[in-house]
Amino acid sequence: MSTPPGRTVPCPACRKPSEYGPGNRWRPFCSERCRSVDLGAWASESYRVPSQAPTDGADAPPTQDLH
Repeated sequence: MSTPPGRTVPCPACRKPSEYGPGNRWRPFCSERCRSVDLGAWASESYRVPSQAPTDGADAPPTQDLH
């Protein structure tokens, strides 16, 4: 009984085709190098979600008067 081949996906780092299956120990990356580059980007906080801070307090939740 043979194992069916995994599907091919683009490597998240270099976009080359990469096997996404048990035969690729670095999946979803194509190589150890691409995996290390991605890990380095996470460690250096290169991946960030942009946000905007409220400037005038208009987005702040209303305060409750306890009296």
